[in-house]
Amino acid sequence: MANHLREHMMNYSGTGNEKATPASELNRTHVGQTVSFEPDEFTLVFGKIAAIARKEGSVTIALQGVEGSGGLQSSYSLPGSRHVYLQPDMLTNTESTIKDLFGKVQENLRGGHKGDDRTDKL
Repeated sequence: MANHLREHMMNYSGTGNEKATPASELNRTHVGQTVSFEPDEFTLVFGKIAAIARKEGSVTIALQGVEGSGGLQSSYSLPGSRHVYLQPDMLTNTESTIKDLFGKVQENLRGGHKGDDRTDKL
């Protein structure tokens, strides 16, 4: 029967924009970020990280706003090697997008004036 149960594991691998990160690599910069993970083969968790605690060989993730929410657990202990999936940090993504666009604008401005040696005559 155990083999039968293993065949039905969710094997969640995040969505296209989530970044797979081993739980052991989580640190204070991840507090407040949205995370998803499988604490066991039957459960899929989505939430915001409230706190991260490390113990030998495991990482405990506490979630924000779970207290009193229909019997949901507010913290999960995961092996350090277990992947969690982090939503991209919107501020970092926005900064990166702005820098990319600014670079393209600069490139277009420089490229647009090459070979264009017009002189306006009055």
